[in-house]
Amino acid sequence: MMARYCFYPIFIMVLPIIGCKQNSKAKLELPLSKSEVELITSLPSGVEVPNGMIWISGGEFYQGAVEQDTMAMAHERPRHKVAVDGFFMDEHPVTNEQFSKFVKATGYVTVAERKIEWEEMRKQLPPNTPKPHDSILQPGALVFKKTKTSVPNLYDYSQWWQWKIGADWRHPNGPDSSIEEKDDHPVVQIAYEDALAYCEWAGRRLPTEAEWEYAARGGQEEAVFFWGNDFGRLSVQANTWEGEFPVNNTLEDGFELRAPVKSYPPNQFGLYDMAGNVWEWTSDWYNTTYYPEVASAGTLVNPKGADKAFDPNNPFQQEKVIKGGSFLCSDSYCASYRISARMATSMDSGAEHLGFRTVLGKQQYLKSN
Repeated sequence: MMARYCFYPIFIMVLPIIGCKQNSKAKLELPLSKSEVELITSLPSGVEVPNGMIWISGGEFYQGAVEQDTMAMAHERPRHKVAVDGFFMDEHPVTNEQFSKFVKATGYVTVAERKIEWEEMRKQLPPNTPKPHDSILQPGALVFKKTKTSVPNLYDYSQWWQWKIGADWRHPNGPDSSIEEKDDHPVVQIAYEDALAYCEWAGRRLPTEAEWEYAARGGQEEAVFFWGNDFGRLSVQANTWEGEFPVNNTLEDGFELRAPVKSYPPNQFGLYDMAGNVWEWTSDWYNTTYYPEVASAGTLVNPKGADKAFDPNNPFQQEKVIKGGSFLCSDSYCASYRISARMATSMDSGAEHLGFRTVLGKQQYLKSN
């Protein structure tokens, strides 16, 4: 995913020719045995379920791709044992209506709406990157565009993504678009700090990758999808891309772009949109060395992921893990409607297929009671 402050053509041309010298090693979470920790598996006495949230009982699971998942990518493996305390999670992604209330109450201005400062932008770019023309250095975000013909190289995402000046959460597809009469759609064009600002206002936080995946799995230990292993049920279970990506969407699932939340069945825990519709931020750094390094570390208890970001394909960016896939995921492209699917996204960029949901962890719900 491109950085919020990067001019897209420059970014694409520069990164492939410059190596990364940073240390890629991820910090290991120390495993804890059952005798050292007692998981919160039941709703604590006196703690009420907040409106619009679901209690997720704590437990253990294997994080990462199941063995029979033929669509799994390398960074989803190897599987590793994880244990998490119980937590509350939003039953669906944060909506336009919910985010509007936050903005109205606080006057918050999202990253995509802010004036771009070249001196700040250049700090994130390789040395001697030329300054783009002032007409280009305008607030905006990434929007999707269909291609007119088949795309032979699906690794070159610049073919269907464009930087659109004037795109933001109120105008998710560009300045001429609107969220009017879409209060129940997931809010998008949200950069990482935008999501954090909402969480602080709401008294919540973002889920860790382990919490998100545990919640999405819904207790089904060996399932590829939250509804099981039947790929044929995809169109009735999630908002994804059917047809030839990115040329033609057959709309078999009923939607071209984002769908209202709760348009599809919930998973076993009662959570909606845990596959497709919009990607969702987690708090974990994306580091390609993390899964291999923790695979033999024993059971990780409430892991928070690597202590630093590392992506050899995008070495200059600070990226976080996003989960769940979106309305743009197809079986020929990313197939990220699977439980273990994960992607990396730059913290300072929004996109029209990226939103978030919040959680209340034990530090928060125990402290408030």
